[in-house]
Amino acid sequence: MSAPLILEPYPYDRLGHLRAIADAHAGGCVDLSIGDPCDPPPPAAVEALAGSGAERSYPASVGSAAFLRAAAGWLARRFGVQVPPERIAACVGTKELIASLPRLLQLRGDEGDTVLYPAVAYPTYAAGAKLAGLRAVPVPLEGNGRLDLGAIRTRDADRALCLWVNSPANPTGAVEDLAAAAAWGRERGVVVCSDECYVEFTWDRAREGPPLAGRTILAQGSDGVVAVHSLSKRSNLAGVRAGFYTGDADVVDFCAQARRHLGCMVPGPVQAAATAALNDDDHVETQRRRYRDRLATLAGLLEHLDLRAPLPEGAFYLWVAAPGGDAWGLAQRLAATAGVLVSPGEFYGSAGAGHVRLAATVPDERLELLAARLATPGRPSGPR
Repeated sequence: MSAPLILEPYPYDRLGHLRAIADAHAGGCVDLSIGDPCDPPPPAAVEALAGSGAERSYPASVGSAAFLRAAAGWLARRFGVQVPPERIAACVGTKELIASLPRLLQLRGDEGDTVLYPAVAYPTYAAGAKLAGLRAVPVPLEGNGRLDLGAIRTRDADRALCLWVNSPANPTGAVEDLAAAAAWGRERGVVVCSDECYVEFTWDRAREGPPLAGRTILAQGSDGVVAVHSLSKRSNLAGVRAGFYTGDADVVDFCAQARRHLGCMVPGPVQAAATAALNDDDHVETQRRRYRDRLATLAGLLEHLDLRAPLPEGAFYLWVAAPGGDAWGLAQRLAATAGVLVSPGEFYGSAGAGHVRLAATVPDERLELLAARLATPGRPSGPR
């Protein structure tokens, strides 16, 4: 019998003692740790969720025709890429797909026992590899936060089952060179999986053509790549769990069929809500303004604590270097001084241990409370 897999504690479960410190401030903890959306989803999506009538029947595992058309239309409208609806498949939020995709590639017969992923990254890339019994090998980052593809060791490239990229990246906000990543994978026969769940919040947009032209790996063609998209942040629908994936025809078809056997189905009402959200771009522009304003506000507030917080290329996180490289010490200081809960960078890999991450996903009134605290820093604001 093989030894049982020992999983590390879920990162955010390690913040309990800091949450208690932050919660001692009047008004309670200002939680900038997880990045949970707080703003309203588009009304049309909520109406569709409540009134679709789709709860009566089993939903299509691959996605309803309307959902797949909406996804294809969104890709064409926002990125200028043409993908047939039948080349797209639904997933129950993208986290479960990210966690299970290495195992599905393995079952498909793809060679390799190694999953490559960014050295500073969302923890699920490595977790998915470990849950599949595969090697999880981090890829070093360049100074701009992009993957240093040249640093991948030949023996790891030769054993690679897939390479994960995330653009814009969590937690750094870096925008990846997706053309280089796709070319690297094709030269070596390695599937490149591109997590693009924050792509609507890329701040340096293309000047010509569709607003997100070139920001998806699909702009390089579909062979040997998989693009993963989510409505959780784009449309504030994290609670309904809806996303989709597309790309290489053989990979998408195999995964869709396997997931059908596994019973992976986005509920019918959720698919109706997702369809409505994908067909509407106006609410995303509103959300973009919110996040950009909050990032700027947070960066300004951190200056009161002599912390430099450069604005990211994308996403809605500030990636802040900790004085002396002591991220847990900075997290403790922020909790005690301002009642703020942040994520130490080691949650995203040992290479991130000298930073903290702040998520600009709290209501504006919570940032106003934080500003008031920083006006008189150094002590809790009194009993709650």
